[in-house]
Amino acid sequence: MRRLTGKAKEETLIELQSASDSLNTDDSSGNGVNALCEGGPLPAHSETERLQPNRDTVFFRDGVRRIDFVLSYVDDKDERKQERRKEFEANLQKEGLELETEDKSESKDHKTYFLKIHAPWEVLATYADVLNIKVPFKDSDMQHGPDVHLDWLSCPFRLPDHIMHPQTDYFTYPFDKNKMDFFLINDKETFFPPSTRNRIVFYILARVPYYREGYKDREKTGIKRLLNNGTYTAAFPLHDCRYWKRARNAECESERFNLYKHWARFLCFYKEQPLNLIKKYYGEKIGIYFAWLGFYTEMLFFAAVMGVICFTYGALSYGNNKSSEEICDANIGGSILMCPLCDKKCPFWKLNSTCFSSWQSHLFDNEGTVFFAIFMGIWVTLFLEFWKRRQARLEYEWDLVDFEEEQQQLQIRPEFEIKCTNRRENKITKEMEPYLPVTSKCARFCFSGATVIFWISLIVACIIGVIAYRLAVYAAFASIIKDPMRKIQLVGRFITPQLATSVTASCINFVIIMILNFFYEKVAIWITDMEIPKTHLEYENRLTIKMFMFQFVNYYSSCFYVAFFKGKFVGYPGKYSYMFGNFTKLRNEECDPGGCLIELTTQLVIVMAGKQVWGNIQEALLPLMRNWWSSRKGRHNPENHYSRWEQDYVLLNFSQIGLFYEYLEMVIQFGFITLFVASFPLAPVLALFNNILEIRVDAWKFTTQFRRPVASKARNIGAWQEILNSVAILSVVTNAFIMAFTSDMIPRMVYLYAYSKDASMSGYINNSLSVYNISQIHPDNMPEENWHNSTTTCRYRDYRYPPGHERQYTHTMQFWHILAAKMAFIIIMEHVVFVVKFFVAWLIPDVPSDVKARIKRERYLIQEYLHKYEVERLKVQLSASFITEPRSETSLTPDKHEVVSECS
Repeated sequence: MRRLTGKAKEETLIELQSASDSLNTDDSSGNGVNALCEGGPLPAHSETERLQPNRDTVFFRDGVRRIDFVLSYVDDKDERKQERRKEFEANLQKEGLELETEDKSESKDHKTYFLKIHAPWEVLATYADVLNIKVPFKDSDMQHGPDVHLDWLSCPFRLPDHIMHPQTDYFTYPFDKNKMDFFLINDKETFFPPSTRNRIVFYILARVPYYREGYKDREKTGIKRLLNNGTYTAAFPLHDCRYWKRARNAECESERFNLYKHWARFLCFYKEQPLNLIKKYYGEKIGIYFAWLGFYTEMLFFAAVMGVICFTYGALSYGNNKSSEEICDANIGGSILMCPLCDKKCPFWKLNSTCFSSWQSHLFDNEGTVFFAIFMGIWVTLFLEFWKRRQARLEYEWDLVDFEEEQQQLQIRPEFEIKCTNRRENKITKEMEPYLPVTSKCARFCFSGATVIFWISLIVACIIGVIAYRLAVYAAFASIIKDPMRKIQLVGRFITPQLATSVTASCINFVIIMILNFFYEKVAIWITDMEIPKTHLEYENRLTIKMFMFQFVNYYSSCFYVAFFKGKFVGYPGKYSYMFGNFTKLRNEECDPGGCLIELTTQLVIVMAGKQVWGNIQEALLPLMRNWWSSRKGRHNPENHYSRWEQDYVLLNFSQIGLFYEYLEMVIQFGFITLFVASFPLAPVLALFNNILEIRVDAWKFTTQFRRPVASKARNIGAWQEILNSVAILSVVTNAFIMAFTSDMIPRMVYLYAYSKDASMSGYINNSLSVYNISQIHPDNMPEENWHNSTTTCRYRDYRYPPGHERQYTHTMQFWHILAAKMAFIIIMEHVVFVVKFFVAWLIPDVPSDVKARIKRERYLIQEYLHKYEVERLKVQLSASFITEPRSETSLTPDKHEVVSECS
């Protein structure tokens, strides 16, 4: 192997730029989506490879020792930093790690040093024992659960077996340094895979001190502290060699290339994910995320199909919608004069002006919607229960059955050690450790809670502001759209004031959501840091709770307003209700005669679709632009062919809580398709298309735009499981209330079965509108335009007695019948769905029976082989001790000598 310090005239920039240059003819986005998934060569850099020596290596200069970790730093002549580095590196060598430094003269910017770290066998064996890392000791004779599929049908979706199963199946057991011959160690250099090696090295880096010999300061420990104080600029394990072309020699593995070819390219969206390869390369924690995301996407397919069926039913029953026919009929809807929907600016209007919106509403508000709401309540239970089974199978296949929280997750955070100067004895370890006094902890929690409440109140205030906007501009839209002098009658036929107000308010609300989301993300991290959580696991849990609470209120509050508050507290023409009291002159909004469901649908589509589009643009473009800008800085340098550590150095760092944002995005989407799905059956379709893209965008980011994360273990999706369960339970309640109070389904059913004279929907519109005497309308509520009409009454949406009745303008019995029917529907639907949910959850065990049997049999075989091993080992020890024992006079008899010879 060539020495890596020589200079040469080279051609291309870092790996990212090289990839994008080579893909220009095929794919302008840089992720190779125009290349065929199975066939066709990946873009290469043949010219560069012919002209330049190979620097794309993951080995030391000797070509033998593997680089397990890289530290980078800039020598800025700071003596304190130099002293820290000197002590830290000396202590790393005392731990047995081997170091090699690349001088700054060999780097692109001539400023950065790279410290390469190699863990020899003795170090790996010692810490594999400490961390209880499971390693193979015998070839497995057990077959994993076969995939049930039809070869001819599933063949297009399958990947080659060496990609899906990159490792031989073994029985595994926690590594024990004292039982080396028990394990299948064919080659010590490859026995531990790179992901395990970098996890071990990071474990050492996080615990090695950097104080002088003879001094003991427990705070001066770990690479994280050194990164925080600027002693080192980066710490990362190396990727495999280039992802756009397979390595032709043994200097580098090709797992990254396989991931890019079979997983990260968009045209592979229909292929199964190589989860075992993902786990092998990135570790179990990232593997379990992609397993969950893939399973969620698969389950969305069934919800999407059912949503399309329900939407199709609404479209096919379009012509049988008697209510819309009556609204659009010139003799019925055209003869009904409706009361003004706002004060002063809003005129009296004809019912048939809402013809188009009533047809729109029928697409989503029909009999199929009830079925779909019940179906989704059951679907979400099946999704969660089947995921538990899938998760249990992965735990078994990935050797996570006996895994408990990794010590790395439970270790004390460096920030906790720095800020907590008080110390007390740990009752378990009997060592002095930092702690946070109760008074300080309470004060910080109170301040944190107050901050969270303040920001949630700010969100509510913004929502109220948007509501005020809706009330204020509704009158303007009403006067503009219906003004014949403005010559927009054609538009006015299709866009009602309600629809125009709802669309603009939803867009404004989406912009506010994005702005608040940006600021609160910073605030949530700040207040979580201020609380000084002790461990990384505690830090993630606290941040998760804060961010989810905020995003829940931020994204869903506007939908909750439209679903459960709009049109519910309007009053009637003689006694309207006003926002913040009568002095504000902001009259509460009314719903269309067809109900508020179409407005909830509009709100949901704009917020959900807008979030998904913006999120994908952000996820795809930001890393690409940042890495392009980083690489652009070095174009003045004549040395353009960089080493592997320089190529990875300019990539984005994947933080320890990086997966947190990925989970949060998906859980918010899960809330949209479950909490309000009764208003928009096509929501699962939007989510399905988004997730198909999301998987490939995330895969592309991990493979090409981020440094290789330190491998870590996780046996499940953590706190997100409980959040999903909570959202699933809440979704049953919200959908029941949407069907009862937002949809017009229950009033139609009550009319059909209790008040219709001919058992049809004829006359429903007239029945659902109450009458008011125009002469009794208060002057403040009357339109400003001159009113000249022989009609003395107007209609409004409610069930009240007409003028002249002894109980005029009070609710009729039909109102109470409908209210009782709504409450009964809520109770029945909730109980039916909950009973089915709990029955399904009870019927489907969390762990498949075959997995339970395999776990038990594997444990039995492990014990059996361990017993045999110990017995054989004991025999050898006894034989050896018997041979080496000094012979006595009696031991020289021929018989005993013969026995000894046999034993030897």
